[in-house]
Amino acid sequence: MGITVDASSPQNGPVLSKEQMERAYRDMVLVRRFEEKSGQLYGMGKIGGFCHLYIGQEAVVAGIGLAMKKGDRSITSYRDHGQMLVAGMTSRGVMAELTGRSGGYSRGKGGSMHMFSREQEFYGGHGIVGAQVALGTGLGFASAYRDEGRASIVYLGDGAINQGQVYESFNLAALFKLPCLYVVENNRYGMGTAIDRVSASKDLSKNGAPWGIPSRKVDGMDVVAVYHAAQEALEHCRSGKGPFLLEMETYRYRGHSMSDPAKYRQRSEVEEMRQTRDPIETLKAEMKRQGVEESFFKAVDADVKDIVKDAAEFAQTSPEPDESELWTDVLVEV
Repeated sequence: MGITVDASSPQNGPVLSKEQMERAYRDMVLVRRFEEKSGQLYGMGKIGGFCHLYIGQEAVVAGIGLAMKKGDRSITSYRDHGQMLVAGMTSRGVMAELTGRSGGYSRGKGGSMHMFSREQEFYGGHGIVGAQVALGTGLGFASAYRDEGRASIVYLGDGAINQGQVYESFNLAALFKLPCLYVVENNRYGMGTAIDRVSASKDLSKNGAPWGIPSRKVDGMDVVAVYHAAQEALEHCRSGKGPFLLEMETYRYRGHSMSDPAKYRQRSEVEEMRQTRDPIETLKAEMKRQGVEESFFKAVDADVKDIVKDAAEFAQTSPEPDESELWTDVLVEV
């Protein structure tokens, strides 16, 4: 029996199955707990380099994950752990890459920002701001050229939206009707600068309008709203109608990266979002209203806790890469 979300619910959307609700909740809890453990290991010196956490933004990737079909590809920037986990990459493999171990997805050579999985159609993790947009457009071109009927989901942040290559990509995608879903995760701050201080556009969902790209502004803290918007957008892309743009209004609880104390915003602002808009608690409350019992939530919490604990242990005991790995993956002979 499905869970009916009626007009009085926070999501105000059509029917969702019980299985979809449960999957979304589990995905968001996994991402949240994984990121919390990542932050802890970083503080202990077990993770080096840069580390950008996804805490607070879980509804975006969980909702889009529900709408994706097998074969769809995804690509994102440096705030990428959530996309990896929802794509089906293992917690062990992702965490081991964070700690630079040979059991990681890039065999310990990529770290937080640079890991991939061809098997799960996840193409990174990219440290250059906006670079993934051109690459993701290329993934869409490949799908269109081969007539595969797949979509390319391209995540970017409000900090990348004004990069020149973003608009070159929009132009190409619109011109050739490429199946690209551009997901702008507007978490209000590009590094430490508020979006209204750097963007003359006050509605980022309209930034594809010069190329005729249809768009929607979405409550990115509401996983059900994200799912319905993504489902509509992905069907548009897969049917050969060209690209679609979704602006996800979301919020990150932590700083831009682990080195950012986030002094550019009031602590009360963060607490208000946690108390009133948290995506996990919002969905949990709705599921309880629809009759899901407390035992489900306790079971998910316990299972995720075990998964993350196992991943952390694996990431600290997996061997470091052999020195010979310095000379691999640096040249492709064709």
